[in-house]
Parts: sequence; C-alpha cells; structure tokens
Amino acid sequence: MLDRMLFRKPKNELEGNRDKKAASNVPDSMCVACPQCKKTLIKSDIPDYYNTCQYCGHHFRMNARQRINMIADKGTFSERMRGVSAINFLDFPGYETKLENAVLETAENEGVVCGRCEINGSPCFIFVMEPSFMMGSMGTVIGEKITSLFEEALEEGLPVIGYTVSGGARMQEGILSLMQMAKVSGAVKRHSDAGNLYIVVLTDPTTGGVTASFAMEGDIILAEPGALICFAGPRVIEQTIRQKLPAGFQRAEFLLSKGFIDEIVSRKDQKAYLSKLLKLHDRRESNDAV
Repeated sequence: MLDRMLFRKPKNELEGNRDKKAASNVPDSMCVACPQCKKTLIKSDIPDYYNTCQYCGHHFRMNARQRINMIADKGTFSERMRGVSAINFLDFPGYETKLENAVLETAENEGVVCGRCEINGSPCFIFVMEPSFMMGSMGTVIGEKITSLFEEALEEGLPVIGYTVSGGARMQEGILSLMQMAKVSGAVKRHSDAGNLYIVVLTDPTTGGVTASFAMEGDIILAEPGALICFAGPRVIEQTIRQKLPAGFQRAEFLLSKGFIDEIVSRKDQKAYLSKLLKLHDRRESNDAV
C-alpha cells in the first residue's frame, strides 16, 4: 500500500509557517467582513476609501458628521438648530429612555443635522439624516429642522441638498410624526416656486414616510449604489402579495431602470458631481450674465 505522504512536497523551512490559523495576527475587533464580497477589511482603513469596500465598492453606512465632512468645504459648515431635541408628547412608554440612549450613541440631539456650507465654493444649505438615531426615524424635530432650513434657503435664494436615510415615521410620536410629511413638503414647494434648486441623495435605507414625502420631491434625485429605496420593504410586500419579487427589487439600480431616480453616484464622486450641479444652476451667475 502506497504511503499517502509519498508525493507531497517536503516542507521548506525558508517558506515560513503557512498554517491558516496563524496567517493573521490582526484581532477580530479590528476587522469587518464586507457584506457584499465577503473579504476581510481593516476597520481603520475603511474611511480612507470614503467608507466603501476597497475591493467591490460596497457602500457602508455613514453618520451625518462624516458625510458633512466629506461634502462640505473645510471650515464652511455652519450648523442650524443644534440644540433642539424631541419630547414625549404622547407619554409613549419608554420613549424618553430611547431618546437618551440615541443621544448617547450618536452624540446628536436628533436624527438630522442641518446647516449652511459651501461645496467647491458654491454656497448651499444642507441637511443630513443620522441613521443611528432611532434608525433615522422622522419625528417632529426632524420636520421642524428641515422646514426651517428650507425657509432660510428661500430667504437667501440658495439651493438645498438633502441626504436621506430613514426607517420611516417615528411611531412614538404617532400622527404628529406623520404631519411632518405635509409640513416639509409645503416648505419644499415654496422653495421650488421661487425657482430654487433642491437636490436629494438617497442612501441606504430610505423608506416609509420620508420616501413618501421630501425624499422624492427633489428637482434632481440621486442615489448611492445598492441603496434600498422604498415605502414598504420587500419582505413586507412579499408577505402581503405572497409572491417572490424580482432580484434587486427596490434597490437604487432597479429604481434607476424604472425612472424613479435620475442617477446613481458613487460616494467618492459625490462632491464633484454636486459641485457641478450647483454651478450649472447658479442663479447668481445667470443674473449677472443678463
């Protein structure tokens, strides 16, 4: 009987130890697996690639401050209504605790950051929703902050850029949350009637009442690759109609093919893309030309 080791290449000590278990000395806490390509990434390296996977381009979720730092020119962002926070209008059980935990987790008072900034020298107003603050749910404070931002932009005749990410209306605020859909939409309409530009960037996920209102009211609607954009999620729809949905249903690429959005823009290209749009629609330059 032949020896199983007869045709195996002798180990060369100069090649070093190739034991798979000893292949990596990086602690698990410093790594993350890309959900798309499954490759192992070093957490500290991810911000260098705009919080995307360096191999497949998968877009990880970002907090509001990271996005503002990525988009706004350095030193130009001036925040609005930072100190405003929600209260428990309806005495919903446990709501105060959830708000306190959200503040501790995100270091934000609410689920949106609003302000004025410049993008490659072009002035604009910007709001960025915070996904980690109660899943970016839309409450009364979010509605008030975004409405006030549009009103200030209307006074100055400047465009608004909005980054949306949300799980929908905040159930702890009931009908008061749903009222924000109409409230913000009214402000968007007044801003639009005056000839001002509104650009939306839909990120993963943008769902529920936010999708049903100001997320889809932009003059130009952009999205990040692979973003889930919907009112009701795919699982809810499948359970309701008892049918299997098409692959990629309600993802940005699917919506682009159906005409629901105007373009998909990778994160690393967003500042240059937004800057170009702002310059093309700069009403000050067109007025000077006249």
